[in-house]
Amino acid sequence: VCSSDLIIIYFMEVIMLTDFAKLETFLTVVREKSFSKASAKLGISQPAVTQQMKFIEEYLDVQIVDRKKNGIRLTKEGQMLHAIALKIEKCVANAEKELLKIMNKNVTFVFGASFIIGNYILPRFLNNLKENIHNDVSINVSVSHEAIEDLLDKKIDIALVENYVSNDDIVYREWMEDEIVIFSNQKLPAKAKAEDLLSYKWVCRNPESNTRLIFKENLEKANFPDCDTFNVTSEVTSATTIVQTVLHSDKNLTPTVSIVSRNAIESLLKSGALYESRINNQKMIRKLYIAYRKDRKHDAFVENVVDYLLKIK
Repeated sequence: VCSSDLIIIYFMEVIMLTDFAKLETFLTVVREKSFSKASAKLGISQPAVTQQMKFIEEYLDVQIVDRKKNGIRLTKEGQMLHAIALKIEKCVANAEKELLKIMNKNVTFVFGASFIIGNYILPRFLNNLKENIHNDVSINVSVSHEAIEDLLDKKIDIALVENYVSNDDIVYREWMEDEIVIFSNQKLPAKAKAEDLLSYKWVCRNPESNTRLIFKENLEKANFPDCDTFNVTSEVTSATTIVQTVLHSDKNLTPTVSIVSRNAIESLLKSGALYESRINNQKMIRKLYIAYRKDRKHDAFVENVVDYLLKIK
């Protein structure tokens, strides 16, 4: 493990940064160029980030970071520390790879995922994921809050969700963006006007749906009528049921429309079986998150999977 750097590792890792957390915080602050963004990335409070950075500066008796309005800047000493920290990080990463080779390969890595992620996004790279972590993978598909409950109950290793369910025991990492679109099996205007939406037949999401909430927020932002005033023919919970209902609706009548993640209908849009539209051409975007328990923050398996997922976002 980088034998030429063992003295550096001993000095920085054993004497000063026994748990590696402070060094990880420093590297994250540098990468994010912000204390607040580092806080979100690490899943700790901003005062905790500030405290850890202050500890390093007090220990070394030098200033390593200048905080500016538009971010941070490393001092000369900070640049030197950064070079050393990167060496240690590389050594630790190499060591973790070696550990993964000797760990029990018969344990299945279990994902919990919301319906859109589990049914339409995760399967795209599942085989590559299995090869990357050298382990079998299992996916439990449910709604976001149930995935988080399974995570807290230690039934799954990682949750991939579209809702941020605040909990002090969980680390959330922003993963990728998901666009929600209006769709139909008939051609729709690219930029839907209020009168267009009022004229359609709607297959609506259930009122508690996160997708419907985002839709309502975007309607309000565009000064459009609330979706409660639309011509709603039915309310459906399942995205698959919604897609199939719209796909098989009568094309000779008023367009039947609904809202769904673009990931769920991408192939049908490409084939021309479905058509999409947007509110005044504005995109309805929501964040998707990787979530894991704080007590597994330095677990080699979890870190390896998280690193892989972040690279493909």
